[in-house]
Amino acid sequence: MHEKIEIKTEYIPLGQFVKLANVLDSGGMVKAFLQDQGATVNGELEHRRGRKIYPGDIVEVEGIGSYIAVKKEE
Repeated sequence: MHEKIEIKTEYIPLGQFVKLANVLDSGGMVKAFLQDQGATVNGELEHRRGRKIYPGDIVEVEGIGSYIAVKKEE
């Protein structure tokens, strides 16, 4: 099962999404992690911090967890 991560906007950059999911603490750590290991977005390996994550997208971080973006209801 995927852990739900609520986003308030239409989309969120992958780097911010990883921070929001509390996978890593700082932006510098996220940048280095994505450059070295990357994350899987909807089944595709991604190394770009700026990759847009939309509601319904699934982000998997190897060895850490699987997350799904959901739109926060206002």
